[in-house]
Amino acid sequence: MKKVINCNQDNNPLINKKLREVSVEEGLAIAEELFQILNKRGDGIGLAANQVGIDAQVAVVNVTEPLVLINPKYIKKEFEIMYGEGCLSYPGQAIKTKRYRDVIIQTAQSESGWYFSGAKVPADESRGSWEVERKKKDSELRLLESVCVQHEIDHLNGITIHDREIKLEPTKVEKKIGRNQLVTIKKGDAVKVLKYKKAHKLINQGWLIKT
Repeated sequence: MKKVINCNQDNNPLINKKLREVSVEEGLAIAEELFQILNKRGDGIGLAANQVGIDAQVAVVNVTEPLVLINPKYIKKEFEIMYGEGCLSYPGQAIKTKRYRDVIIQTAQSESGWYFSGAKVPADESRGSWEVERKKKDSELRLLESVCVQHEIDHLNGITIHDREIKLEPTKVEKKIGRNQLVTIKKGDAVKVLKYKKAHKLINQGWLIKT
């Protein structure tokens, strides 16, 4: 059985290469092998063919259900987000990346689009806190699945998490700013006015102090 190539230690000539398209029959056979590798490891939720040295546009995902991606292509991407990711090819690394909350893709084995969304599902609070928590976990899982699908499609196009990494420049803050002093922070078109003791957490997430 093939193994995932550790790119921290070994060279993988396919990791930055766009892979070849395959037939559905060949893709399903490769997907079966990928699932076997993934299940044997037990520490991943997705795997692309080039991560184990196979030149084929095939990947598998297993978050809410087993999914096989053969020659996948995007139809639509919406609502840009920042997400923390790891990768079996780069063990021990956690990277903040730019992703999309909602994506629609098409695969070789399905003419209709597959829709993945991490949108929050409204909970019926009258049914108790357990219902709110369940809906929250459902939303988190569906967002994880959406990001994982994007992660694996990237692999098939020779793109790694390092190519998607968001590098946040540290914000220089004057020491004279007190914890209770009001500051104006911005991120894109969003603007907030908060006490610095509350704003500093957002500053660490990419918000900038407006001067």
